[in-house]
Amino acid sequence: MLVSYKWLKELVPDLTATASDLEYKMSTTGIEVEGVTSPAEGLSKLVVGEVLSSEDIPETHLHITKVNIGEEEPIQIVCGANNVRVGMKTITALVGARIVDNIKIKKGKIRGVESMGMLCALDEIGIDEKINPMKHEDGIFEMPSDAEVGTSIFPYLDLDDEIIELSITPNRADALSMRGTAYEVGSIYGLPVQFPTKDLIESDKATADKIKVVVSTDKVPTYKIRVIEGVKIAPSPLWLQTRLMNAGVRPINNVVDVTNYILMYYGQPLHSFDFDKFGSNEILVRQAEDGEKLTTLDGVERELSKEDIAITSNGKPVALAGVMGGLDSEITDGTTTVALESALFNGTLIRKTSQKFALRSEASARFEKGINEGTVTEALDFAAAMIAELAGGSVLKGVVESNDYQPQQVVVSITLSRINAALGTDLSLNTVEKIFKQLGFGVKIDGENFICEIPSRRWDISIEADLVEEVARIYGYDNLPTTLPAGNEAGELTAMQKLRRQVRTNVEASGLSEVIGYSLVTPEKALEFIADKNFPTTSLMMPMTEDRSTLRVNMIPGLLDIINYNQNRKNADVAIYEVGNVFLPSNTEDGRPTEVPNLAFAISGNVVDKSYQGNAVPVDFFHAKGIVEQLLAGIKNVTFVATDQIPAMHPGRTAVIQAGERHIGFVGQIHPATAKKYDISETYAAGIDLQALLELQPEQTIFTDIPKVQAVTRDVAMLLDSNVTNAEIVEVIEQSRVKTLSKVELFDIYQGVNLPFGKKSMAYTLTFQTLENTMTDDEINTAMNKVTKNLVEKLNAEIR
Repeated sequence: MLVSYKWLKELVPDLTATASDLEYKMSTTGIEVEGVTSPAEGLSKLVVGEVLSSEDIPETHLHITKVNIGEEEPIQIVCGANNVRVGMKTITALVGARIVDNIKIKKGKIRGVESMGMLCALDEIGIDEKINPMKHEDGIFEMPSDAEVGTSIFPYLDLDDEIIELSITPNRADALSMRGTAYEVGSIYGLPVQFPTKDLIESDKATADKIKVVVSTDKVPTYKIRVIEGVKIAPSPLWLQTRLMNAGVRPINNVVDVTNYILMYYGQPLHSFDFDKFGSNEILVRQAEDGEKLTTLDGVERELSKEDIAITSNGKPVALAGVMGGLDSEITDGTTTVALESALFNGTLIRKTSQKFALRSEASARFEKGINEGTVTEALDFAAAMIAELAGGSVLKGVVESNDYQPQQVVVSITLSRINAALGTDLSLNTVEKIFKQLGFGVKIDGENFICEIPSRRWDISIEADLVEEVARIYGYDNLPTTLPAGNEAGELTAMQKLRRQVRTNVEASGLSEVIGYSLVTPEKALEFIADKNFPTTSLMMPMTEDRSTLRVNMIPGLLDIINYNQNRKNADVAIYEVGNVFLPSNTEDGRPTEVPNLAFAISGNVVDKSYQGNAVPVDFFHAKGIVEQLLAGIKNVTFVATDQIPAMHPGRTAVIQAGERHIGFVGQIHPATAKKYDISETYAAGIDLQALLELQPEQTIFTDIPKVQAVTRDVAMLLDSNVTNAEIVEVIEQSRVKTLSKVELFDIYQGVNLPFGKKSMAYTLTFQTLENTMTDDEINTAMNKVTKNLVEKLNAEIR
């Protein structure tokens, strides 16, 4: 919301605070101010000049003009505008002037003719194209005929104004108007507001004889129409144009500009129709029909549905309610009869419609957040009187409306003790009463109980807590006492927060660096590491970009993008991890996904770089698996099961991580084809469900005494079928019921020459240890016999 300081001063006449003062004061009382700017900033030496003569330069589009700038002698300026003429007053930039983009005007020669300045169009003094009523090719800007020659142009064009940019949150939509902002400033400083009024003069002809209104949907609480006959469409007066431009709105003509002025002044969206284009004297407001077409004012044909509210006449839509009017009924230079609409529309439907068509407007933004239901008719009458004043014509008698809608009176009560308890203050009855009166509330006092009648302009106030907030911000947040929260218990981390810290410490100790990836990816990347291509994902209705449209269901694609970014910049060795949430489908009624905390890491390049001491050691599956094993230390029954069901992972170098029957993640090599697509070198990655990891954590860690005697080791080598895995062998060894066995470690594996086809040799070191006594040879041999017997019986192993 752009607020003109000059306009605000008119509405709060006693205001002495500067725009900079307002910037601080409003920001500390609940409405954030983005900043204060001046349209004149960077401009200088721009005056009103009058063209005394104009001669064409042969064979060019240029003119030699003599311009009166209020000095003894006129100056000569070469001008290329096609609309320059004798007698017009225009913007004149003198030698040394600064115009848009900090361009300095210098004395010079054009086609050999001396030029002592420049005649300017609005865009050349910084008026943005979006709000500029003139195109550059239209020529220079003509100042009013009563503008005093030689004086600064700034007051005439309101360039000496200061623009306060407010960042309005949804709960304070009442400030999306000049009247709302004036009430807010008046409340802050305890000043009265003063709003101009207009006398509405009606003709003897009744509006009801001209037009009829029917509303067939309950999504339109009220719909009102006035008719103005005999209007003459023309440009608005300069004061209205500059006021709109300073509010960020482009002037169009005297009728449309009035509706935009009322939008900024009252916060009430209005719409003006060319009545003669209706083809009927009845307006029907209804839910649109599926497939119904409407070409809006931007020239785009829209296909409507039942969720949209349509303003129709003669059976056809003429406007998309609350969002944008139709092209077929717009105000043009030939319009003579104006139908002026003021209404209340269901904010939820307006938001859905504007989102569906990507059609955001000032009107839709206000209907979505709420408008003052008490000034719907007042704004309509003010606009009708203003149109009659600026465009001529006569206002027909009366308002045709769907019903005589009146906003419900909101009354909220609160006690003084409740206010003081909530704020930690000791405010008096009189102090709080004064604050409520500053806010414009009707106040009755019953003992220490305040009974507040809330005006319709503050529809955000409905409960006790709202009154407490109003008292706090007007009294001043910086005036509230500072106290520590009461309580005997100190806060602590949740179990998940503790696990996240533990996981970060663990993987960083393994040499990985933390990164933060995007939660939104493309639909293809979202399913890249999921076996089921029909896996449901969650996508945004209106994403900022196609690359960020779908919530991720795993974090590996984001890590691969980061590896690509690094390797493209000659950083070949990358070891990164991310702790974050993935978004899985849920069965909730609102369809929101379930956020599940996950760990993912990816490693590419070398674990050890090449040096004079030895060769480089590239990352491999076992390095990645080792990081996972260390992370899962303490979790029982962890197994790694080979899988080829993850499309983006190498089918021969990938394993699913299981704890018993529960799937908790995967680890392996990125498929070469996937690595090529991401333009990265050989990469290994893993993903682990932290929620499952938390639930599998042992309830307590039991201390085991450190043995007092030395351990004993024995090696065992065996010949087995080549399809027998290390995990199966270790499981058989550990199930041999040898209590003294403390460790099993594979140290050799061979498959090839001198071994039968389909066989392989594997060798293990077994460590035995007791707590108190040194083991004898007989005890060791007995333990080894149990192990070898179990291997022979269960795996058909041949002990070597």
